Amino acid sequence: MCILFIANKVRDDYPLIIAANRDEFYARPTSPSHFWNSYPHLLAGQDLEANGTWMGVTRNGTMAALTNVRAPNSINKNAVSRGELVANWLKQDQIDATHCTQSQYLKTLVNTRHQYNGYNLLFGNVKALQVYNNVNNSTHPIDTGVYGLSNADIATPWPKVTQGVTALNDYVAKKNSIIDDELFDILRCDNKANDAQLPDTGIGYEWEKALSSIFIQTEKYGTRTSTLLLVDKNNTISWKERRFSDKGEVLETRAFSFSI
Repeated sequence: MCILFIANKVRDDYPLIIAANRDEFYARPTSPSHFWNSYPHLLAGQDLEANGTWMGVTRNGTMAALTNVRAPNSINKNAVSRGELVANWLKQDQIDATHCTQSQYLKTLVNTRHQYNGYNLLFGNVKALQVYNNVNNSTHPIDTGVYGLSNADIATPWPKVTQGVTALNDYVAKKNSIIDDELFDILRCDNKANDAQLPDTGIGYEWEKALSSIFIQTEKYGTRTSTLLLVDKNNTISWKERRFSDKGEVLETRAFSFSI
């Protein structure tokens, strides 16, 4: 997953709103959102190549989401798949399991940080979330407000992050009700950044430009799914995933709802 936006404790009717895009090569095998057979409490899509996931939630309200840190010059081809970080946090959250705390899992992340290529991991439960960045070895709590997270640390204002944060902030502040399709519209924005605003991450101008929009579409790589995770004032979780073809066409929308 390459970008996500979070509105936390901004509205009384929806204390948590997360809108996220997963960007990936179209050829990478993936299954859509479902409750996993071996972990029936866990709702997520699944990367069928490495068996991890990029974003998920459990029936108990535990959640996690991942973005990669873009650093092509420091890629370790033998690194452990980052998708397991999301899956491992969610798998162990069962009612009768020995569920480790956020602080315990954070210690694990710190101790294993060099085994993975760069990442941001948003994790916790729907009432208390934090972001860990293994490149900076830093932790950032998600307090009240609207946040954006892409392929740098949470403090880096890439144009598409700023654009999405502004759009979501305006939306949650002005709308009387939250409408899923309007949140999906924010995630579907394909405006490219001006050349002067492009980050320089070492991938060259053409790729910097192509990846500078919230919704990405190139010949072989692009936005595969958009996902909404909403928690209302009654602790009901609504999860909606929209899958796209390599042409940007909607293939399927899956929706789930359950109470914590």
